[in-house]
Amino acid sequence: MVDVGSKQPTDRVARASAIVRMQPATLSCIQDRKMSKGDVLEVARLAAIMAVKRTSDLIPLCHPLPVEAADVSFSFPDDHSVAIDAKVRVTAKTGVEMEALVAVSSAALTVYDMCKSVDRGMTIERIRLEEKSGGKSGHFVREEED
Repeated sequence: MVDVGSKQPTDRVARASAIVRMQPATLSCIQDRKMSKGDVLEVARLAAIMAVKRTSDLIPLCHPLPVEAADVSFSFPDDHSVAIDAKVRVTAKTGVEMEALVAVSSAALTVYDMCKSVDRGMTIERIRLEEKSGGKSGHFVREEED
């Protein structure tokens, strides 16, 4: 583990995203809350928040952090995709990038799990850090890509 003992705590925020691609009929079932396992997006939101709190248990050498806020949102950029966005905030000696990335990964896996009975062809794509602020390395914002 990296020694962060001499660092000063700062406000830190990280935002990550992921995309789950599926058949349009699957997306329609999600939006209409007609999946047999329940409300896919609400379960995925809970899974993401729970994962944020357990990141240091999942990722070796990751510092446990006193997370102050975690927000997970979903959008539908087209008729066959769920876009997942997570924003995590903490005042600490190290950043929350991994917590945000674990959040979107867990949410995407939950969407897959809850929908796999009707669509085994789903793909989880483009898990990435979108933005981070705080700490010595400063502010990072991903530039838009096509």
